[in-house]
Amino acid sequence: MTMRSIFRAVSTVVLAAAVSAPLAAQANRALDRANLDTTCAACKDFYQFANGGWLKKTPIPAAYSSFGSFRELADRNEAQLHKLLDADAAKANATKDTPADATWKVGAFYSSCLDTASIDRLGAGPLKPEMDIIAGIKSPDDLKQQLGVLERRAGLAPWSDGSTQDAKNAASVIGGLYQGGLTLPDKEYYTKTDSTSRKIRDSFVAHMARMFELLGDSKDVAAAEAKTVLAVETKFALASKNRVELRDPQTNYHKMSLAELAKLTPGFNWPAFFAAQSAPGISSVDVGQPEFFSAVNKMFTTIPIDDWKVFLRWRLVHASAPALGTPIVKENFTFNKVFSGATEMLPRWQRCLHSTDDRLGELLGQDYVKQNFTPEAKARAVKIVNNLVNELHDRIEKLDWMSAPTKAQAVAKLAAFAKKIGFPDKWKDYSTLKVSAGQYLQNVRATDQWAASRDWAKIGKPVDRTEWTMTPPTVNAYYNPQLNEIVFPAGILQPPFYSPDADDAVNYGAMGAVIGHEMTHGFDDQGRQFDKDGNLKDWWTKADAAKYTVQAKKVVAQFNSYTVLDSATHVNGELTLGENIADFGGLTVAFAAMERALGNTPRKTIDGFTPEQRFFLGWAQVWRETYRPEALRTQVNSNEHAPSIWRVNGPFSNMPEFKAAWGCKDGDPMVRPAALRARIW
Repeated sequence: MTMRSIFRAVSTVVLAAAVSAPLAAQANRALDRANLDTTCAACKDFYQFANGGWLKKTPIPAAYSSFGSFRELADRNEAQLHKLLDADAAKANATKDTPADATWKVGAFYSSCLDTASIDRLGAGPLKPEMDIIAGIKSPDDLKQQLGVLERRAGLAPWSDGSTQDAKNAASVIGGLYQGGLTLPDKEYYTKTDSTSRKIRDSFVAHMARMFELLGDSKDVAAAEAKTVLAVETKFALASKNRVELRDPQTNYHKMSLAELAKLTPGFNWPAFFAAQSAPGISSVDVGQPEFFSAVNKMFTTIPIDDWKVFLRWRLVHASAPALGTPIVKENFTFNKVFSGATEMLPRWQRCLHSTDDRLGELLGQDYVKQNFTPEAKARAVKIVNNLVNELHDRIEKLDWMSAPTKAQAVAKLAAFAKKIGFPDKWKDYSTLKVSAGQYLQNVRATDQWAASRDWAKIGKPVDRTEWTMTPPTVNAYYNPQLNEIVFPAGILQPPFYSPDADDAVNYGAMGAVIGHEMTHGFDDQGRQFDKDGNLKDWWTKADAAKYTVQAKKVVAQFNSYTVLDSATHVNGELTLGENIADFGGLTVAFAAMERALGNTPRKTIDGFTPEQRFFLGWAQVWRETYRPEALRTQVNSNEHAPSIWRVNGPFSNMPEFKAAWGCKDGDPMVRPAALRARIW
């Protein structure tokens, strides 16, 4: 685990004390009573009370698997990016030569993606060089040798590789190897025997068969090849850890010398593999899941070479599908509907926008920031974050369950937080990246190989603590335990998560709680295992760790009891534990910060709600979201975030502050029994 990436929001403006300006008009824009369902009691189901009106009137667009506040903001951001990209593409198309400036590279890449006529004319032809390499594999030794070449050209190795920050020496960058090789979202899709899992596997096989036919294979051959791929991937799945097991940073860290790696996988030439990636000299590697690599090493000889070749052809077409002709793109979408439920593809411009942002995000982001995020906005956001850090500091000092030695370490970690707001202080240098006005797949490969080379080159160099892992227009935020940083891109620092027309209570409930969420990730069940410098190190006393674990187990049990779709589809409390702790902590800290900001000023009731009530309404409207059944089932099976309803009702039911604000009573559904209620912050 090198990064904690979450699906979150923050905002851009200072949280001042409540003002006496005419707030009624402002408040109506921040919280619309039409979005409520007042037929449902707040103490019975707050998510329905706060969002029921919105849920009833809001359809899911055909191309989306779900729709909510995050998607609404993303759509607005993408409308701005669309204008920028169209202008860049027009400039690139009007230029016959290939200048190296950022605008031309962005425009040429985006334009090549929009050129569906050329893409369709080429069909699957651009895959021929890799197909020829695969066809030439005759033996296990050939396979091992060519995996390095195929990984470099198209990312086909059945594992994840690259540089990684040494978890126990945070100043060092070493090599990293981690399990992979699966197409389906999680190993359990291959191993479960329930009817839903079997249907998904049947759909997967049918999809692969159709893709092989689109490559030119006969129907019978394609059907057999699809079954072969499922059999091979099932072997990888059986050797893999599940998502809950992957959450433990201690058991997924195994630093090895090259000699130790060779002993783990005898017969595989790792120096040659690393050399094929143009990696610098590598002396040590973190092998996240040694059992997986030991198993794959045996599969080089136990899986027939012809089956390996079929598997590699599948990985090639699957990975390349979005950049190929329309029939392959449509077939890819048809299968993805199994997990998303979307009924239409996104328009081409939107898919090309996503691809450009993924690969050239800090080039595109520079223009986005100039138009959408001022230096003043960044300064205000920094001040807000600092306010919340101060509040968390005070709460740590007052905790009655944490001993003085652990408190000292926790306060030191909090003080060491790096706060990245809006956009990087140092932009990535794309000067060596070659983008052409030619084929789209060629540009995809060029940008991917450029990024891989840049990643491998980090090994042996000091950790770059200025780098971002999200692009400026991204509607998201994250905490990274190994860099001990909280990061809020410009794309999310705007309404509806912060509104200049809203009162403080709403802004604290929405933006403030999300900032608090990111900060408390540093002390969730994973983040707490890293010290202030980002080292995987136990800095808790045994007694404090035991007390923390007792409370964490209450959160696990709480979320395990929640269901979606039907009474049998449960949220996974272990998988979602870190996010649930961070939601609970972020809300607790932000509520206290709001009360401090309001101080002794008279509490103003707005639209019939007190500031304390509007705080909780602010958080609830951030998480309003309507899902397709397929998407909701996929989220529960494979996502570390609980569905939106439980991100509202779950933490609120643990909070005495919520109970008091809404006048709830013991025994109400929104009041968790005291004996079962977690208490951390």
